[in-house]
Amino acid sequence: MVKLTKIYTRGGDKGQTSLADGTRLPKHALRIEAYGTVDEASSAIGLARLHTSGEADAMLARIQNDLFDLGADLATPGTAMEGALRVQPAQVERLEREIDALNAALEPLNSFILPGGSPASAYLHLARTVTRRAERLTVAAAEQEAINPVAIQYLNRLSDHLFVLARHLNDRGRADVLWVPGANR
Repeated sequence: MVKLTKIYTRGGDKGQTSLADGTRLPKHALRIEAYGTVDEASSAIGLARLHTSGEADAMLARIQNDLFDLGADLATPGTAMEGALRVQPAQVERLEREIDALNAALEPLNSFILPGGSPASAYLHLARTVTRRAERLTVAAAEQEAINPVAIQYLNRLSDHLFVLARHLNDRGRADVLWVPGANR
């Protein structure tokens, strides 16, 4: 378990931060940007959770915990599994099972969806777009250094999960806000 006794360290005052192994990187390094954006996605999910309960809230709580695992994964250089906290394929598979179960009860899509509807859905769409940005940053980081490929899979699946859950919380898609192409010409 992590124990934080002091919140500030002054270690980042000159624009660098430490990875899990002590390596120092600039705060704008792609790896740092990626796990910072993962943290941002978790925060957006936290906003959505203010408007959820039951099974949806339990899913989002698990996802927030997974995102901390993913942040730890990204903060640990390389892809070696021994001794490192790494996102596992089972976490991606759980997202896929949940997506399939939620999607089975949704109204079919006949248009793109505008973010909105219920407050929970609107925040989940925000979390989805932040997750997509985290995914793009993680992919870019993986082009420069070794990144756990399951981390990328998790982010890709998570954005789909958040989309489907947002629809589910919009009265199973019936309260989705649909895009009307050219409506304001």
